[in-house]
Parts: sequence; C-alpha cells; structure tokens
Amino acid sequence: MIQGIHHVALIANDIEISKRFYRDILGFKIIAEHYRKERDSWKVDVLLPDGRQLEMFSFPRSPVRPSFPEAQGLRHLAFQTQDIDYVIAHLQKHGVDCEAVRTDPYTQSRFTFFQDPDGLPLELYEVTQ
Repeated sequence: MIQGIHHVALIANDIEISKRFYRDILGFKIIAEHYRKERDSWKVDVLLPDGRQLEMFSFPRSPVRPSFPEAQGLRHLAFQTQDIDYVIAHLQKHGVDCEAVRTDPYTQSRFTFFQDPDGLPLELYEVTQ
C-alpha cells in the first residue's frame, strides 16, 4: 500500500535560478544533477529536511503556468516550519515577498504564501506541536 509522498516534481524555466532559490534561500540540499542530452533537459534532485525530495526539471520552451493561482492541477506546495516569523524574515532578507500571515480557521495554525522564481505558489505552514 501507499506509504506517503516520495517526491514532488516541478518544471523550472531557468534551472540555475531555481537551484539557487531552493538551495541557497530555502536551504535544501541538491543530491543529484543529470543532464539529459536527448531532451536538452536537466533533472535535479533536491533533498528536503524530512527526507522527501523535490525533482526539478528544465525543458526548452516549456509553457508558463496557465493562470494564477487557481489553475487545475497542483495548487501549491506547502512547507512545514515551527517558526513562521523566522522563515519569513529570512525570505524577505533574500528579496522574496510573502503574503500577510493568515490563520487556518480549522487548525488555528498560521500560514503564508510566497512564490519560487517561476511563480509556483509555495506555502509556509506553522506547526508548533
């Protein structure tokens, strides 16, 4: 049976910019990079702190996200933190804008949204227990 999520895949417009964002700003570790000559494409595996992975791909002339933020498909990717204020300050120090912090009416947890270099909506979700 299914045990959980292994990875989430995303397509980057500029793989170098996306690598810098996910590695240098978010602090994730790049564990593998493969250039696929037959596709003129990169595949970059990124390790998250909980052991799960992001797969970043680059494809020449890939289309932009069709609408924001409510296109069909993946709505957003949420990252868990224990200190949302610290992470927001870190992101802002690196020029990443965050929306105003809101409170989930069902869990009372605080959350905010920001974007990666390609406009992919990312969420910070504070879990303090």
